[in-house]
Amino acid sequence: MKYLHKVLHFSIKTMQNILLPVFYLPPVSWFSEFLNAENEIIFEQFENFPKQTYRNRTNIYGANGKLSLIIPINHNGSRILKDIEISYREDWQKLHWKSIKTAYQSSPYFEYYEDKLIKLYESRDKFLLDFNLKSIEIIQKILKTEKAYSLNNEYVKFPEEVNFRERFSAKNPSEYEMDEYYQTFSDKMGFLKDLSILDLICNKGPESVTYLKEIK
Repeated sequence: MKYLHKVLHFSIKTMQNILLPVFYLPPVSWFSEFLNAENEIIFEQFENFPKQTYRNRTNIYGANGKLSLIIPINHNGSRILKDIEISYREDWQKLHWKSIKTAYQSSPYFEYYEDKLIKLYESRDKFLLDFNLKSIEIIQKILKTEKAYSLNNEYVKFPEEVNFRERFSAKNPSEYEMDEYYQTFSDKMGFLKDLSILDLICNKGPESVTYLKEIK
């Protein structure tokens, strides 16, 4: 009697280490990489602070189109990201929250997340890094995810990890492919791609995690 031996092939997903910059309410594409189950996340905290990036700005969908909310920085001579201090000479927190509320108060899910989101603007973190990490923590609570991460220990120009420090540009169009979804003002001005994660969660709510998994 001949026996058929079945050989089972298991596809083993290999984890890859990703070096991610730490952003303020990061864009949708950033969160798709952050929450990717195959990515082991290391945050960059020792880089020289680059200007005009998502490290101290986030883009939302305002009544007149894309609106950038920028966190002002104290110019105290420090250039390392972890030492960058936030300036409170102007009440930017009040302005940012007012802009967010105006943009999303009529979206389907803003009211469900408002109490969590407003907490970000009720504290006065000294350092930009701490504030950004807090924004990511709040979004994780909203998405009901618990993705772990670590912080790097030094700046390495050519890191062993997959380097995403320059991957997300605040100046150029996003390279990521993502399906259109309904946005508060899209009837008037069309779909705006890869805005802050705020835009996704306010418009798609619990479906946001599924959406993030489908981004290429």
